[in-house]
Amino acid sequence: MNDYEEYERQCELIRKENAALLDAFELWIMDNGLSASTARKHKENIDFYINEFLLYDEPKRAVEGVDQIGLFLGYWFIRKAMWASETSIRSNAASLKKFYDFLKERGEVESEAVKDMKARIKEDLPVWIATVKRYDDPSIGADDVWQW
Repeated sequence: MNDYEEYERQCELIRKENAALLDAFELWIMDNGLSASTARKHKENIDFYINEFLLYDEPKRAVEGVDQIGLFLGYWFIRKAMWASETSIRSNAASLKKFYDFLKERGEVESEAVKDMKARIKEDLPVWIATVKRYDDPSIGADDVWQW
C-alpha cells in the first residue's frame, strides 16, 4: 500500500467515525433547546471542519482539532470556502464552540483545551473578519491580505 492509499484508508475510517459523531452532535444541540434548523446549520459547519479541513493535509480526528481553530477560521476557511464572509466566520466560530462543548461533555476533550479555544476565538475573531474583508476586496493585493 502506498502513502496515498494509506492516507485515504485512514480518512475513510475517520469519516465513518465522524458520521456517528455528527448525528450525536445534532441530537445534543436539539436536546439543549435549539431548533432542528439551527442544529442542522451547526452540523453542516462542523461537517466541513472535521471532514474537509481536518482531513486535508493529514488525517486528524475531531478531538485533535480543538487547537486548529485559528488556522481554520483565519486562513484555510477564507481561502477554500467560496462562501467565506463575516457571517460565515461568526457562524462557524459559534458552531465550533458548541461542538467542542459537546466533546468536552462526552469526556473526549479537556476543559482547559476548550477554554483556550474559546479565548482564541474571542481574541482573534476581529482579525479573521478583517482578513476575509481584505481577501474579498479586489482593490487589495494578495500580499496585503494576510496581515496579522
